[in-house]
Amino acid sequence: MDLLTLLAISSAPGACIMLYIYIKDKHEREPLGMLVKAFAFGALAVLVTLMISFPLEAFVPEDEQDLVQQAFHAFILVGLVEEFSKFLFVRGILYNDEHFNEPFDGIVYSVMVSMGFATLENILYVSQGGYTTAIMRMFTAVPAHATFAILMGYFLGRAKFESNKGYFSILGLIAAAAFHGAYDYFWFISFLPGIWMGAIASLIVGVWLSRKAIRVHQDASPFRHTPSEGANNENPTKNPGSEGQGFS
Repeated sequence: MDLLTLLAISSAPGACIMLYIYIKDKHEREPLGMLVKAFAFGALAVLVTLMISFPLEAFVPEDEQDLVQQAFHAFILVGLVEEFSKFLFVRGILYNDEHFNEPFDGIVYSVMVSMGFATLENILYVSQGGYTTAIMRMFTAVPAHATFAILMGYFLGRAKFESNKGYFSILGLIAAAAFHGAYDYFWFISFLPGIWMGAIASLIVGVWLSRKAIRVHQDASPFRHTPSEGANNENPTKNPGSEGQGFS
């Protein structure tokens, strides 16, 4: 597989998802420079993950046939560590930027960071597994990363514009890590007949919740009823989190 083909098939799923989220951010879109920065942060998050996970894995036994050890590996060593690495950049840096000025921006920046992470991860996996791995991950792992990001971003969007900032921030991290862990756990114990279907089921639930989260924050946008939708308007005085919150 030549380098250009590898980069193309590894980057295509993330690019499509980022374009989808960019289009969904229809009331007040983020500057492209900020989106590129967020994507780069996602690639850096891979390095943070490696720095955290390598020392932990050295002290944690892993029996591929042990359901408890695989659960710890899926939910803590993979789910929590990876989502925490992304969370550091979204909550620690992008969250505080002036362009984060409506609840939907939590979803936008979380997805951009996550796609930076997933794209680099995809390149590494596809370089080893080839086209079969590329096709499988195109419809499973990369969309799964997007759903984890949307769930995290939904709660970070609420944290930005509601009073319980710490509560919603932690809830976003927990939601992303829990869904990530559940998705991976079913793959890790796929030696049990048919159990891999649990991963697909968790992905479907994640997509369903993600679609609801997107609609909620679109409806909560303070730019929704301004005359020039889609333009980079100044912040209105209305509280961005004052309506439409909740998955109901």
